[in-house]
Amino acid sequence: MNERISFTELTAFVAVVRHQSFRKAADEMGLSPSSLSHIMRSLEGRLGLRLLNRTTRSVAATEAGQRLHERLRPLLQDLNSAMDEVDDFKQSPSGTVRINMSAVVASMLLEKVVPTFLSLYPEISVDFVCEGRLVDIVAEGFDAGVRFRESVPQDMIVVPFGGLTRFVAVAAPEYLKNAKPIQTPDDLSRHRCIRHRMPSGRLYRWEFQRRGEEIVVDVPGPITLDNIAMMIEAAEAGIGVAYIPFEAARKGLSAKRLETILDDWCPEIEGLCLYYPGHRHVPAGLKAFIEVLRQHT
Repeated sequence: MNERISFTELTAFVAVVRHQSFRKAADEMGLSPSSLSHIMRSLEGRLGLRLLNRTTRSVAATEAGQRLHERLRPLLQDLNSAMDEVDDFKQSPSGTVRINMSAVVASMLLEKVVPTFLSLYPEISVDFVCEGRLVDIVAEGFDAGVRFRESVPQDMIVVPFGGLTRFVAVAAPEYLKNAKPIQTPDDLSRHRCIRHRMPSGRLYRWEFQRRGEEIVVDVPGPITLDNIAMMIEAAEAGIGVAYIPFEAARKGLSAKRLETILDDWCPEIEGLCLYYPGHRHVPAGLKAFIEVLRQHT
């Protein structure tokens, strides 16, 4: 190996393996996919090894590439942590805070938390990646994630915010006016419901509880959606009954576009929390974001 391999090449390689996509890795690094592909071919040429198997639709690490990735990933994480510790000495934190969350939560935080944060820390940018599936925030390069408490891995540091919450069954007033009464969860079997497909592909079964009694309903319905925002739109359009987090329904309820039903069957549960790995140094930007989050919620 006559030429020294650059830090950029190694970072790019780890990004490609993590995303299994040249396009997504290129977006993360601020490069074009063709430039990133050239960097990878150059790295493989100097090593004399094929690190990636490429097709027109996918990219995956070879056995040698996987072994290199397993060794590089913790080293790069340690290097990033070291840089974060040095950044703590700056009077004003800088950099990017990258957080994984659902689109509904992002919408909530954009109301007050994010504007306040950006005004207080103009040298920090926020990168919200919104998706329904639960991800490994360490493996995928996030500083933190936001989920309901019950979905957070046990080895994470948890910062609750927003207090208790609950899921609510909602429908448009026009739908309820012309529909049969809904007094128990079992009555939903005679109604049009907006079904929810989970990121895993399975259909969510609606869960209700009252005074120790639990009922799980596999609801019928004319439409199945995998996006809560679209479920709200469908409910407000009078298509049927939706079962969604209260935070998602709040605007529609305030504007009288939605009404709740089965309130006594929808108890409060532990709410949202921001979480991050406890074995890492906490970046100054994330510390600042947590402080603003606590103040506003």
